[in-house]
Amino acid sequence: MRIGIDARHFFYRQAGLYTYVTRLLDALAATGGEEEFRVILSAKDKATKLPDSPRLRRRSAWTPPHNRFEQVFLPLELAAAGLDVLHSTDFIPPFRRNFKSVISVHDLAFRLYPETITAESKRYYGQIYRAVESADGIVAISESTKRDMVRLLGLPAERVTVTHLGVDSSYMPLADWGGGQRFCEDNGLPSSFALCVGTIEPRKNLSTLVEAWSILRREAEATWRGTKLVLAGRRGWLYEDVFTAIERRGLAGEIVFFEPQGPQHLLALYNTARLLVFPSLYEGFGLPPLEAMACGLPVVCANTSSLPEVVGDAALMVEPTDAAALAGAILRAATDEDLRRSLRERGLRQAAKFTWQTTAEQTLAVYRAVLGKKG
Repeated sequence: MRIGIDARHFFYRQAGLYTYVTRLLDALAATGGEEEFRVILSAKDKATKLPDSPRLRRRSAWTPPHNRFEQVFLPLELAAAGLDVLHSTDFIPPFRRNFKSVISVHDLAFRLYPETITAESKRYYGQIYRAVESADGIVAISESTKRDMVRLLGLPAERVTVTHLGVDSSYMPLADWGGGQRFCEDNGLPSSFALCVGTIEPRKNLSTLVEAWSILRREAEATWRGTKLVLAGRRGWLYEDVFTAIERRGLAGEIVFFEPQGPQHLLALYNTARLLVFPSLYEGFGLPPLEAMACGLPVVCANTSSLPEVVGDAALMVEPTDAAALAGAILRAATDEDLRRSLRERGLRQAAKFTWQTTAEQTLAVYRAVLGKKG
């Protein structure tokens, strides 16, 4: 069985999607079976190195992802690839094809929060109805996303298979780590900080976090003095409102922007920060809280969408639009040592439930199912 994995977006390094597919490829290469995997990469992508496995082969495509003419040219490029199945990891498959289709649906934010995405993204993701009708197999990365698909798209629940994401084994507590101060100094970061990881865009609800930070500065200055907020992520679409909110509240010196360069930077951040705060309005899964818990970092997050499913009882959860509640939870997670110890222990246990090997095995089962093959 020859399976194509659409990874053309690697050339653009799309945050969580990039992590999902890279970790899935690593784990698929380690699974048992006779499947061959053809990783579809952008012809412009000269940097991506595939895992060293005889089961993984590179195939280039000139058609960019999300392109207006993708449905014209991608089927032509893949027609001679000899694929049995194509896994469209960003969930819009070629509608004309000579192979089976599996799609991964990460979230339906474009339906629930259309004001948080660009017009071009609305056009592209508006193809979701045709995508789910066309696909032979549908993967959702959380029970929350599956529920949204059933409710918003009218899909029968039995058509959707949930395959949770995993946490990479490199994320762990660095016992007695002495490199934290040096890492902060080398990267211009404060020595004491709360951390928020994610693309800077409206769905991440950073304006409410800025308001919560203003409350902390005003009402808990004595216990909070010297601690800053680090927003770790690239600038996405419609990010300007966050900078406006920071300036309006006079917090320019209190909030630091940092763009991590790969997992090693994130590992250092998770092991250096005082806590992770993740107030997102909506997440299909939410990897940063899971990664933070795997490193023993206390987590404060929103109580929406998939996040309760991911963090279980191992985080403080609040309504994402309640800035006062968010400020209070941040303060507790940063200063209450008994609570911090409990969150650390529960977080490590919760994170251990999610592995990429399980994700790969469940995804492979979907490939086999659409071809009527047994594992």
